Amino acid sequence: MHFDDRLGTVLRMRADGPGMQRIQFRQLLDLLGTLPVDAHGEQLDAAYDRLGALGAIIPPNERAAMLREPALRLRSPRLVAALASGEPRVAATALQRAQLEEEQWLDLIPALPPAARPALRERQDLAPAVAGLLVRLGINDRGLPPAAAAPPVADADSRPAAEVIELRQPAAALEPDQTGSDVLQPEPARPEDGIGAIVRRIEAYRRAKQVVEHEPAHDSPRLPLGEEHMLAVPGEVRACDFATDADLRINWCDAGVAPMLAGTRLHGDAQFDRLARQRQPLRSQMIELGGAPAIAGRWHLDAAPWFDPLTGHFLGYRGRLRRPPAKPRAAANPPVPDSQADRIRQMLHELRNPVNAIQGYAELIQQQLYGPTPHEYRALAAGIAGDAARMLSAFEELERLAKLDSAAMELDPGETDLVAVIEATSGQLGTHTKGRGSGFELRIDDRPLPVALDRIEVERIVWRLLATLAGVSAPGEQLKLRLRAKHGLQRLDMALPAQLAARDEEQLFHAAAGSIPQVVAAGVFGVGFALRLAQAEARAAGGDLVRKGDRLRLSLPGLTHALPSHTQAADENRA
Repeated sequence: MHFDDRLGTVLRMRADGPGMQRIQFRQLLDLLGTLPVDAHGEQLDAAYDRLGALGAIIPPNERAAMLREPALRLRSPRLVAALASGEPRVAATALQRAQLEEEQWLDLIPALPPAARPALRERQDLAPAVAGLLVRLGINDRGLPPAAAAPPVADADSRPAAEVIELRQPAAALEPDQTGSDVLQPEPARPEDGIGAIVRRIEAYRRAKQVVEHEPAHDSPRLPLGEEHMLAVPGEVRACDFATDADLRINWCDAGVAPMLAGTRLHGDAQFDRLARQRQPLRSQMIELGGAPAIAGRWHLDAAPWFDPLTGHFLGYRGRLRRPPAKPRAAANPPVPDSQADRIRQMLHELRNPVNAIQGYAELIQQQLYGPTPHEYRALAAGIAGDAARMLSAFEELERLAKLDSAAMELDPGETDLVAVIEATSGQLGTHTKGRGSGFELRIDDRPLPVALDRIEVERIVWRLLATLAGVSAPGEQLKLRLRAKHGLQRLDMALPAQLAARDEEQLFHAAAGSIPQVVAAGVFGVGFALRLAQAEARAAGGDLVRKGDRLRLSLPGLTHALPSHTQAADENRA
């Protein structure tokens, strides 16, 4: 039976550092964005809770950049709704990248926050029904406000005399409303007030939108023709697009800076002039511009030549001007660079994704989900799926060792009898070693031997050690095991097989994969890696794994038993 446990695997990961937090956030976006619409359950709710917690840590611009990645798929209405309720930048990016069906859009748009809906106005791929819904909700192009909604005109004394005549309101009368209170109700507009009403609407729009920032006194109101972005000039321009003619003279640039740059001839150092004469692309060329303070100074220029498509004549350059990056200020608390363990985990994440994909496609072929498949191909697919599973297991072991070495992971606490685990593990291995005449001779000096670890953690350590030793032992070789408690630690002394006893300690814990034949393998990377991982696990639990001559000694912290004089122990003895 095959099942998809990718979401549970991501949730079990520990996002301790900034790098892992971003990796887990990206993984959750990919998994939640492709889940079926009818998916539900506690695990899914936990995934959305984790996504929200990570979103509170990662800056909005980085989350928006993740949403803009081409490989990301947003096909879940629930995920789109959750992202749309966040910061404006994240909400706008999510709505622009969402890939929903027409019915899903019709159900989702009314539930979106009003501030997030305008982001859909720029999409050209929405169905007519969805576009009609946006129009009914008021999400359309900007226009003049309706006449009924025009705010009253400010003090007319500051306006020109001709304009005051046009904008003068008819006298208003006090009329009682339905509740009986007196409210100010304007009289209905007469036909001769039509021009005045239009002027008032234009003036109201100018004040509301601030189309003209610096309007000279006694200037007539302007019609809103979509040039408001042209009149807002920043104090210093950081970047702009431009085009030149064949003489490298700017004849077009972004609105707002056109009055300052139009007509300026570009020139630079000798390399710049040589490339321009040869009609070569200009990349990261440094130039100096003079003129207004907003554009004066040094610039980086990137441009490409363009030619007449019919005659092939050179027409000029098209490109972008950008300011050189400012020198970063020394941070009071500089960010801590990613450790080697973080880099290893990030590398494993990049490797795990393609292996997961290969395994998934191999299982599709093996199970014939897309139609009948020849048995030869199914056998090959089964082999590929098995190899992928072994690779994923190897990645998990590498990541576990990296986390343990960097103290980024702790073993789960609990209470487990070490004797019971060793007896069960040696019995399982006996089915493999009995036919070879090898195995273990177990000697137990003290019983029980409780350790402060969860049972699954103790089983991993014991299996890794005993399976490694049993796999290396020669036919007929019996290995002695001794269990006892000493100095508050539970000790397991294990005799080394002859092949391992001949090696020094450095070679023992760093043996290469495949250097020693194994009947039973406890890991993909061989004996040395398995022993080193078991040593890291023991040290993380507060114990150790060391070599003592021709044997290995595993020490794990024990639990203190209640003395017979304690009340609870006395009650248990009487019972």
